[in-house]
Parts: sequence; structure tokens; C-alpha cells
Amino acid sequence: MMQPTAPKTMHENFVAAMLFLLDETFDSVHGVFLDKNTSLFETLATVSAEEASRPVGANCATLAAQVNHTAFYLERTYKWVAENDHSKTDWGEIWRTVREVTPEQWEASKQRLRTAYDQIKQLILAMPDFNNEDAIGGTLGVLAHCAYHLGEIRQALCTIKTA
Repeated sequence: MMQPTAPKTMHENFVAAMLFLLDETFDSVHGVFLDKNTSLFETLATVSAEEASRPVGANCATLAAQVNHTAFYLERTYKWVAENDHSKTDWGEIWRTVREVTPEQWEASKQRLRTAYDQIKQLILAMPDFNNEDAIGGTLGVLAHCAYHLGEIRQALCTIKTA
């Protein structure tokens, strides 16, 4: 006879749900809110450095800037939480400076995003408790922010891939 498993705590349920939704956003579509093959890394695998360097309009960021901004956001979130680093951040620098990328730079940008994402997953797993608004809100903010930029990238690709 199978032994019953202990019920999960609210903390365990929250961590499992967040990691599941982040996995959908970044790696593997589960059908919660994305269509098949539309996660961030699946999407970026279809984008060349040339496409990542092409803005969709005169005042629009490139996909390379979108990816670098998302990685930077995850890195800063990690530093804020794990290292208590509340130093001033220039959130506009990437939007002002990242434009064209070489194939090597594009691969490095995607790897930077992968590294930052993996670091955030480890941070979520290591959180001792999600029993306060800051921890829950911050984690939900990571999900919302990254899903937003995935949407921006996918919308831009509608123009870039047909140009």
C-alpha cells in the first residue's frame, strides 16, 4: 500500500507554482498562458544576430536590447534580494546603448539571460519563506516583467520576420 504524502505547505505550493510559470515563460510551454513553442528561449533560438539588431521602428529598441534589459533586470533583482545591494541603477543605459550585435555578442546576450534566469530560480528555491508581501510581490513582479518582455519580443518579430 502507498504511503500518503504529507500535504504541501503554502510556501511549497507558491514556490512550485512560481517555478512552473517561470519555466513556461522561459523554457517549456505547459499551456498555461503560452502557445506551443513560444517560450522565451524557444523564441530566441529562431532569431539571428541580424534580426536581433533590427529595431521595429525609429524609436523602438532592438531585440538585443530587450534581451539585455531582461537579463539586467534579473541580475539586479538577484543582487537586491540575495546581496542586499540597493545601489542606484541606471535602468535606461541598455535602452540607450544596445543596438546592433554580432553573432558572438548575440549568443553572449542569450547566455547572460540564461545565467540570470538560473540564478533567479535558485534564489526562489532558497527563499526561506514567502509569508510577506515583499517576497510574494517581488517574485510575481519577476514573472510579470519577464512575460511582458517576451510579449514585446514576439510582437517585434511579427514585423522583423516579414521585413
